[in-house]
Amino acid sequence: MHGDTGLEAEVRELSDVVEALLADQGGCEWNRAQTHESLVTYLVEECAELVEAIEDGTVDDRREELGDVLYQVVLHAAIAARASDGAFDLADVVRDVRLKTVRRHPHVFGGEDAADVDDIVRLWSAAKAVEKASRSSVYDGVPRGLPALSRAQKLEGRRVAAGAPPAVRRAAGADAGADDEAGADADAADAELAWGRDLLDVVDRAGRDGLDAERALRRAVRERETLLRAAEPRRDDD
Repeated sequence: MHGDTGLEAEVRELSDVVEALLADQGGCEWNRAQTHESLVTYLVEECAELVEAIEDGTVDDRREELGDVLYQVVLHAAIAARASDGAFDLADVVRDVRLKTVRRHPHVFGGEDAADVDDIVRLWSAAKAVEKASRSSVYDGVPRGLPALSRAQKLEGRRVAAGAPPAVRRAAGADAGADDEAGADADAADAELAWGRDLLDVVDRAGRDGLDAERALRRAVRERETLLRAAEPRRDDD
């Protein structure tokens, strides 16, 4: 789309740096010992730092953290390229995401028209549905590695979008208790903050009970997904 403005050279130099770190002679022993699996912790941490930089940091913070995430991408691609099966390399990763982005924007790169954002989302969803035609459930593809709150919201969003029935389970019978009217009035202008405080109260209670709140919520989300899948109309295999 445009000529080399230094981007290609910089990416290639970063790739060369990573290759030097992984080299058998003169490389870094720590880097050579890493695998895709061992690097997951660092990838999650770098992504979390990027989110923090976006929400609370400066422009320089965002630039730095984007670079750290990019380094993780280049490192994972280099590890894959050095594997015995030579699964893929950085060029494959870049090519795949470029082609996917083009496919999912037919109103820009194809002959489709989009009058508004709703049309854009419809075209994106249609293109993605073709790519993921092998999925047997609307709930497939929601990463289990997402934070539990995010995953719960994602699953519910899939259910609503598909017009599927809600998850139904027998109530636990716990009494939620009366609301604090003064607190409710104070938080009326910010319902999101009020909900956040309620969630924090639940997390605090889990801690007092000696429970891992995040793990407990992940289990509840798995239960909901099972119920959603059970309630989902079966597809005709014929």
